[in-house]
Amino acid sequence: MYGAHTSSALRGDYRRARADFTVEQGWHRYSAADQVLWRRLYERQCRQLADSACEAYIDGLARAGSATRIPDLKAVSDALTAATGWRLVAVPGFIPDAQFFAHLAARQFPVTVWLRKPEEIDYLVEPDIFHDFFGHVPMLFDPHFADFVQRYGEQGLHAITLDALPLVARLYWYTVEFGLIETPKGLRAYGAGILSSAGETAYALDSAQALRIRFDLQRCMRTRYRIDAFQKTYFVIQSLDQLMAAIDQDLDLLLTQLRSAPELDPEHLAPGDRIVAPRRSAMPIPMSKPVPPPAGVATP
Repeated sequence: MYGAHTSSALRGDYRRARADFTVEQGWHRYSAADQVLWRRLYERQCRQLADSACEAYIDGLARAGSATRIPDLKAVSDALTAATGWRLVAVPGFIPDAQFFAHLAARQFPVTVWLRKPEEIDYLVEPDIFHDFFGHVPMLFDPHFADFVQRYGEQGLHAITLDALPLVARLYWYTVEFGLIETPKGLRAYGAGILSSAGETAYALDSAQALRIRFDLQRCMRTRYRIDAFQKTYFVIQSLDQLMAAIDQDLDLLLTQLRSAPELDPEHLAPGDRIVAPRRSAMPIPMSKPVPPPAGVATP
């Protein structure tokens, strides 16, 4: 995927990958220690969800049903297909841009098959099955979000022909990975990069160090982002329908407008920004490196 910009060799085993970069999950190869680590990660993140995750995510996580063991992707796919027509495909790790978008456009979400080691519990160079599954899969049970991600895949394929991947990548980054939403219960997260990270969940919602601004498509696509630290800016939507309205438009016209617009620094406000208050007043939260998002998201 076009997020595969790392100084380290890719960790996944690509020798058995098919032409579309899918592999067999090989669930039987997970060790007892892997299962223990999965439960540790799952339980740690779940302690933060009640007042941090949006209802669509919490509902989807319950329907995914993988609290006690590493998920069998085929079994979860059966439930997901019945709900929204999506299915999960196992991949060895980062995959090329075009194939990533093609999977999304076909309502197939790529999930990395390997699990991190215990010493990597707080930080990884590449995303693993915990990030991909715990972070992303629950939201795919929501019909509105599921339709948005498919349309994003279609637009991503078109963006390749327009040589505009960095602009489109920022939309994915600031929504699918690091999106916030206003709900009747207050500010909540729906982005996988937030909800799969022990540190960034509290930081994104509470920290006085972060900027939270109402979502604007052009502002989002002009804004650079960080891959090695917590985000400086988070974009806040008011409903999941807002995402489809943003992506389902004339991409050629939009990108023509954006090519001549200067990039924006995520550490500073821009004219017209509408600030959203943090979930609650909080002391500054110490920063630490988060787990990176899945491939398919370019570097700034």
